[in-house]
Amino acid sequence: MAARPVGAHVSGRDPLAEAAEVGADCIQIFLSKPQGWEKPPPRADAEELRASPIGLYVHAPYLINVCSPKPNIRYGSRKILTQTCEAAAAVGALAVIVHPGHAEDGIADGVGRWTRTLEMLESDVPVYLENTAGGDHAVARRFDALALLWEAVTAAPTEVEIGFCFDTCHAHAAGENLDDAVERARAITGGIDLLHVNDSRDPPGTGADRHANIGAGTMDLDVLRHMIRTADAPAVVETPRDPDALRADVEFVRAALAG
Repeated sequence: MAARPVGAHVSGRDPLAEAAEVGADCIQIFLSKPQGWEKPPPRADAEELRASPIGLYVHAPYLINVCSPKPNIRYGSRKILTQTCEAAAAVGALAVIVHPGHAEDGIADGVGRWTRTLEMLESDVPVYLENTAGGDHAVARRFDALALLWEAVTAAPTEVEIGFCFDTCHAHAAGENLDDAVERARAITGGIDLLHVNDSRDPPGTGADRHANIGAGTMDLDVLRHMIRTADAPAVVETPRDPDALRADVEFVRAALAG
C-alpha cells in the first residue's frame, strides 16, 4: 500500500513554498477570511496550484452554519459554501472541509437543513463534513448526533460527493473516548477521507477547540498514534504554524504511520 499523504494547514500566502518548508505532501488553506463572509477572490497562483503534485485541501470559513434556524445565517452560509466550492475547484482542490454547524432549535431540525442544503448545492469538488468540538446543539459534536447527520446526508438527493473529516482535538474536546473513537466514527460514516491531527491545549470534554502542537498538549500520544494508524486516511496537522514545530508534527504523523 502506498504511504498516506501527510501535510499541514498553512497560511496560504505561498502554499507550495510553505509545503516545502515543512516537508508536507499535502496542504490545507483558507481561500477567504476564516471568520468572514466575503467571496473568495481569484488567486494568481491558481494554475500553479492545479499543476502541483502537492495535494490541496480547502477549509471553508468557520462562520458557515447551514443548520441555523435563522434564515439570514442559513442563506448566507449556503451562499459562501457554494462560492468556496467554486473557488476550490478553480485551484484544483481535492475537497472542501466544512464544520456542520449547530441548530438552537434542536439537532434533528439542523440535520434536516443539511439535507435541504445538499439538494441546492452544486460542487465539482467533494465536500467533507468534520466532527466538531463544542456546542449543545451541534450536529457533529457527539457521535450519536453524527450518526443522525450521516444517515440524512447520505440519503440526500444530491450529486455532490460527501466525505468525512475526523479531527482528533475535536473528538477530545467533545468528550468522546479516544481509545476507539476512530473505529466508531468509521462505523458511522463508512470511512475517513481526511484526518486532522491535532493535540489539545485543554482537558477532555471541555468543548474548547484550541489546538496545540503534538506533545505540547493534554492528549495521550500513544492514543494519538493509534488514531493516526487506524484512520487509514491522508492526514493534515492544524497546529500552531511555527515552521519548525509544524515540521516536527508532520514527522510525528509519518512516524506513527510507519510504526
